[in-house]
Amino acid sequence: MTVQQAVGQDPYFPANGDPRYRVHRYELALDYRPGPNRLSGTARINAIAGRSALTEFQLNLANFKIGRVRVDGRQPHYTHRGGKLWVRPAKPLRSGAAFTVEVQWSGNPKPVHSPWGGLGWEELEDGALVASQPVGAPSWYPCNDRPADKASYQISVTVPSAYAVVAGGRLLTRTPKASTTTWVYEQAAPTSSYLVGLSIGKYQTVLLGDPGPGGVPQHGHIPAHLLPEFSRDFARQPRMMELFQELFGPYPFEEYAVLVTEEELDVPVEAQGLSLFGANHVDGTRGSERLVAHELAHQWFGNSVSIADWRHIWLNEGFAKYAEWLWSERSGGRSAHQLAATAHHMLSGLPEDLRLADPGRKSMFDDRLYERGGLTVHAVRCALGDEPFFRMLRDWTTQHRGGAVSTAMFIEHASRLAAEPLDGLLGAWVYGTRLPPLPTPPPVPGTAGATPVTESPYGVER
Repeated sequence: MTVQQAVGQDPYFPANGDPRYRVHRYELALDYRPGPNRLSGTARINAIAGRSALTEFQLNLANFKIGRVRVDGRQPHYTHRGGKLWVRPAKPLRSGAAFTVEVQWSGNPKPVHSPWGGLGWEELEDGALVASQPVGAPSWYPCNDRPADKASYQISVTVPSAYAVVAGGRLLTRTPKASTTTWVYEQAAPTSSYLVGLSIGKYQTVLLGDPGPGGVPQHGHIPAHLLPEFSRDFARQPRMMELFQELFGPYPFEEYAVLVTEEELDVPVEAQGLSLFGANHVDGTRGSERLVAHELAHQWFGNSVSIADWRHIWLNEGFAKYAEWLWSERSGGRSAHQLAATAHHMLSGLPEDLRLADPGRKSMFDDRLYERGGLTVHAVRCALGDEPFFRMLRDWTTQHRGGAVSTAMFIEHASRLAAEPLDGLLGAWVYGTRLPPLPTPPPVPGTAGATPVTESPYGVER
């Protein structure tokens, strides 16, 4: 089958995703056995063809054994190699037509190779963990692996009853049967493929605070022996949620969960409605609290408001970095401007060859992108002043909730509330490589009216 290159493919990962169609919904039914690390699954994918008729299309899926493929109930021609499942329907799909793809697969899941090591499904000593950013989703299910192609998900996972399954979204049912239990989760909000989080292990589940009427349910899933440390390290997360809703707008999903695995992770990883932390991020001294803030902020910036393609990753990481600084400022720590000055000093001693709006694949996760991204957001705050700045952020998350954005869209959006054009200021920060001067602090301190931050008690659930 001839591979057809299509306009709109991600320039950093042209082999991933197919922009000629979009997915509306995934329904995944998985069966996993931790001992032999054996996964079998069935996917039902509801999709819509794009502007042209589809004679063929691509799904990304690692090299599992394929048991069955159907398009609208009919057997297509397909080939599967190199992590790509190419499907040629029995008859072309007309432009704008809704269609359904069913795929059955099985095998031993493992991470996919990337410049940052293995990504996606990882077998643990006792269970499994999925952390897919940016291209690890095909390690465990067939998908149109593009950040802008967002869909709803229902995920059913059957595991031995000694294990719990945690996924982003709302737990619909948990059904024991003989020696296994089936867990069914629903994520109704549009979700990028890399943001579908999953963990299989043995966890204690706790409720963080009392959400009250209209509040956001927040749960923690942690190994029982880490509960005392977790109790302190995540005690202020409910207050973070309150603050970020004040500053960024309503929390965009039904609930939020954090999971701590027994393994160590280099960094925590965000998923939709779920953040994954390693045991090394739990020390009982709040040593990783800025990361707790960072991952929570991604629910607004990166998850609900996603990026059109990976060139714009600073819109995820710069805002999450700035949320760390805002949390520090509002919780009695250093101000955002003090932290911005520290970041600026650090960047001034490093090579100035990174372009924020298009860092290149090798520099997507460079520390300089995070710090310069936070500084760029701070520069906008300084230019606008606090009241217009936070209004701009709330409008941004509201207008683009469930959608995908680009750097140019943000510059246009932020400029609407500026007394003077921001093109020059933001152009220097996001399109230039030289480090602009440290922004002048906003005239109105961001800590005005701040309320004290206190710990929130929580209770243990089943």
